[in-house]
Amino acid sequence: MIDRGDAPRRLHILTVILRFAMRAPSTVIVPPLILGFAGREFHPALALGAFAAIAAVVIVSTWLGWWSFTYRIGAEEVLIQHGVLQRRRRSIPRGRIQDVSIERGPFARIFGLAVVRLETGGGEAEEAMLDSVSMAEAERLRALLRGRRVAPEIRAGAETPVEPDRHLVFAMSLGRVLLSGAFGFSMIWIAAIYGAIHSLDRVLQFDWEKLFGEAERIAFARFSILGLFLVLAMALLLCVIAGVVRTLLKDYGFVLTHEPGRFRRVRGLVTRSEAVIADRRIQLGLIRRGAISGRLGWNAVEVQTLGGSADRSGRQEMAPFATAEEAAEVIAATPLPPFERLGLRPVAAAHILRSAIRHGAPLALILGIGGFFLAPLWWGLLLAPGPVIVACFQRARHRYALRETSLQVMRGVLSQRDWIVPIESIQALTVRRSWLQRRLGVATVRVDTAGASGWHRPDVSDVPLDSALELARALAARVD
Repeated sequence: MIDRGDAPRRLHILTVILRFAMRAPSTVIVPPLILGFAGREFHPALALGAFAAIAAVVIVSTWLGWWSFTYRIGAEEVLIQHGVLQRRRRSIPRGRIQDVSIERGPFARIFGLAVVRLETGGGEAEEAMLDSVSMAEAERLRALLRGRRVAPEIRAGAETPVEPDRHLVFAMSLGRVLLSGAFGFSMIWIAAIYGAIHSLDRVLQFDWEKLFGEAERIAFARFSILGLFLVLAMALLLCVIAGVVRTLLKDYGFVLTHEPGRFRRVRGLVTRSEAVIADRRIQLGLIRRGAISGRLGWNAVEVQTLGGSADRSGRQEMAPFATAEEAAEVIAATPLPPFERLGLRPVAAAHILRSAIRHGAPLALILGIGGFFLAPLWWGLLLAPGPVIVACFQRARHRYALRETSLQVMRGVLSQRDWIVPIESIQALTVRRSWLQRRLGVATVRVDTAGASGWHRPDVSDVPLDSALELARALAARVD
């Protein structure tokens, strides 16, 4: 059944221009340039002709894609149809829609447009995306799909009106964002810049190999410890700058608010995104502390949501860079119980031996075999106590406890994680024993929740077999 007034609608007509602009660099500009430089000299007529032909095809295909895409909101479903040659029809029951988030890129903000994402309780982060509609239409869709009346003051380009029952949970000032970026440095951007420079060598007609070869010769001729430290310091500075820029683009103006039944998160400098996290979708909580920032008292709070998120880990950030007190306040605003360190039980001492064998034995074997061919490698065996020391710290940091309403797990040496897993969120329990664990009499209790993905899970590793079975039975009984 379709509500009256909700006839099939199309995306905003400016979507055609935005999509053409996004496709232009790779489809309209680059191929003509390649054809123009096909010979020893540049051929402007060939490049211009290719540009006109490709641009016409892209414009027509973009317009057809926009014209064929329709959506309408019914009483029971959201119906989306698209496709020119192959027509596709997708029906999403309104009862499955958990979140309606709004995202605004730089061009969308200029033209008063927005991307609307519909998220459900399924395995995908987003079930459907409307790219792009007017801001007024985005607000209308969000209010309609949540069963609320559309505020009369909503209009195109207007900011989201502040509801009287919404209160601030967490916010990041500009200084906090910049400080967070300083701890999030990465060398990936340096590699990307280096690759981009090499990819432009044909266009710029510059011999980079000769330049770097000359620089290498001068570096070896004038090598010094001071020069090495200066190079390392410059590389570290570039990494910090890259981390600050990346964090500034992502978390600028970070604001987390709460209203009855849901959180609302707004952030972003160039692309402004607004996500809604329903209380009932929260499956577990995670408090992270970085290797350096964590030692200075900074925490990150994330929640695992039903159906996951756009992030590869399947989690939603609630507070990327918060003090311990602020992190506790964010957790208190969720349906999750607080994390309590008091009463956490350590795993078995066999965890030290298993971890040392897993990480130390391969290194010792490689160094031992290599020592027969290259004698200096024997000195590497002096590192053998390292994995044992790390394993001791791992065991000291890996603790767990079954609370009244949740399972709480702590683990990590440099980067530390505190997990809060409500018992009602547990979907599956698995007691696993590897060959080595069977010899040591220990087991791992694996805990799965809806929407979980990625490597890091709230598993309890290397507990005595009797304790593992007892924990699994206790959790299963409470889940039932």
